Amino acid sequence: MRALVLDSARSRPEVRDVPEPSAPDGGVVVRVVATGLCRSDWHAWAGHDDGVAFPHVPGHELAGEIVELGPDVRDWQVGDRVTVPFVAGCGTCEWCLAGDAQVCPDQEQPGFTYWGSFAERVVVHAADTNLVRIPDSVDFATAASLGCRFATAYRALVGRARVAEGEWVTVVGAGGVGLSSVMIARALGARVIAVDRNPEALGVATDLGAEHVLLADGRDVPSAVAELTGGGSHVAVDAVGSEQTCADAILSLRRRGRLAQVGLLPAIEGHPRVPMERVIGWELDVLGSHGMAAADYPGMMALIEQGALQPQRLIERTIGLEETAELLPVFDRATLAGMTIIDPTR
Repeated sequence: MRALVLDSARSRPEVRDVPEPSAPDGGVVVRVVATGLCRSDWHAWAGHDDGVAFPHVPGHELAGEIVELGPDVRDWQVGDRVTVPFVAGCGTCEWCLAGDAQVCPDQEQPGFTYWGSFAERVVVHAADTNLVRIPDSVDFATAASLGCRFATAYRALVGRARVAEGEWVTVVGAGGVGLSSVMIARALGARVIAVDRNPEALGVATDLGAEHVLLADGRDVPSAVAELTGGGSHVAVDAVGSEQTCADAILSLRRRGRLAQVGLLPAIEGHPRVPMERVIGWELDVLGSHGMAAADYPGMMALIEQGALQPQRLIERTIGLEETAELLPVFDRATLAGMTIIDPTR
């Protein structure tokens, strides 16, 4: 099969033929119809994830059809249309059995702990725990857009921060997670401020319902948020993952506010500094959010089927594997106002 292969950290990605995978016990092989390109994939390419072993095939946001079943798969058949969270739980631990596979201590992550979906086929482990059925009314590209960014944003706002109608929500970063957060927060009845360095992304955020947008051009973001909201946001989302964006999100909160930290904070040059004195003094809640288990997808999928959430609006373009190979090394600097979906057959 064709796949995008990384031979080492920061090496030039190459598209070439590799052996097809086979279904493991309890798992399946999925023919990839659509898969997303995410900043997390850039972190894997850059060598920021200790779990990645080279040579490696990245890719963790996927949708497609089951083409092979392993032994002991009960709930699925060849031909089923499926997607999967980017965290695949083991299916047997106490967290998986409680529906919290996103924090499984023995989790697998396609595109990180094993070869991922920038390929024509990919393995999904513990299928009965991790697969999500795609409704007939939802296309593959839309389903692929859910697996990391949209589902993560949904759980961050609904399951973790528990955003209430009328609350102010500041979203720092208007990439895939950030724009998803804007859409979801508005659907929950919140008032949204979006922050980004890309004016085009802020234009999309406005179209999705952001009440205010702030260009991150060196300005004092927390002071601007405090002025707009009369004291700070009830909820802030760091959808980027840097010292600056995390600090801006925390300092944009009002007293007893809630931070949903979604963006990864890799310790590239030591651990990032975080304004914990504000967290303590103002009794802020800091809530990590690490994707969403398959068990929690039905509520989100129902809202998509009803049209209350429209993640397909966040898809900016679809590209093939060759173009992905060119884009991946510079994706941290890409000025995209939405999601990029990959069609491995192109």
